[in-house]
Amino acid sequence: MTLIPTLAETVSRARADLRMGLPVMIGGQLAAAVETLSQPRLQAILALGQPVLAITERRAETLKARAYDDGLARVQVPPDADLRWLRALADPADDLRVPMKGPLFTARDGDTAPHRAALGLAKSAQLLPAMLVVPASPQLGPQPGLTELAPGPLLAHLAQEAAMAPVAAARLPLLAAENSRLHIFRPDDGGAEHYAIEIGDPPRDAPVLARLHSACFTGDVLGSLKCDCGPQLHAALNAMGQAGQGVLLYLNQEGRGIGLANKMRAYDLQNQGFDTVEANHRLGFEDDERDFRIGAALLKRLGFGAVRLMTNNPRKVAMLEGHGIAVTQRVPLITARNRHNTGYLDTKAEKSGHLL
Repeated sequence: MTLIPTLAETVSRARADLRMGLPVMIGGQLAAAVETLSQPRLQAILALGQPVLAITERRAETLKARAYDDGLARVQVPPDADLRWLRALADPADDLRVPMKGPLFTARDGDTAPHRAALGLAKSAQLLPAMLVVPASPQLGPQPGLTELAPGPLLAHLAQEAAMAPVAAARLPLLAAENSRLHIFRPDDGGAEHYAIEIGDPPRDAPVLARLHSACFTGDVLGSLKCDCGPQLHAALNAMGQAGQGVLLYLNQEGRGIGLANKMRAYDLQNQGFDTVEANHRLGFEDDERDFRIGAALLKRLGFGAVRLMTNNPRKVAMLEGHGIAVTQRVPLITARNRHNTGYLDTKAEKSGHLL
């Protein structure tokens, strides 16, 4: 047994560092999240040399910056740049008010693995995907307190599926079904825990009525009218309660995997006139950043190999089938529309392929 951190533990530590505003070392490059960076640390980074701002191609398209590298743009940072300038590039909140942010010059050629790894780490920390990156020059000197990662192993780790371990389970009578049990699972990558609500005692040798439900604080808890998440959650639990059995997986992937803070940023953009997909792209994210492999892993841990899946999203069906779970039936889960979510639902159908 060793006390030296594993790769997974080091990556988890690096996420926490970025969220606290501390830079990390990735393949000889110093990388800091613009969202949490302080002015004194920015000055220290600028003193090291010529940094670049790594942003995703999605964000670069909005800024009219050339993305010479597939999926990535490296914007050259001027010597007199301050946090206000950097955050204006990272956060689209004021794009309409101040649309002209250039001219922006982007780098081309060279090794981009550290920059890609830095953006992947920022996304996994649910921060805006905008990373200030500068080569660690000799004048920096030893920095024993900084977390260090190699880009290749980091990218491979971020792409791999986390292993789920059961932590606790107990009977939990619900309004929808008194005979229910809540299971807690913890991933080995230091990420958020996920939950399984088991209704009744469904047999493991038959397709179970199941739903993969992504956490939605605004809809599930506050009753937001902007989405259909809360009504879908309760409709699914009620259907399972009426059937006497089922399993609902509650996956902590708020805002399609971008986190609650970024989801609120997306809502602010939607209030400016952008649809849900356009808002995600302006923030630098893809349409959907969730990892549905988690659902397949949890079903297997619970002993299920086949499901009748309650979903309007064909991607969930394909994902489960591609990861060893047979989907014998897609069960539609249509809820009532209102004047606040009609546009959102139309976009899900038109741009994300939901069957509504």
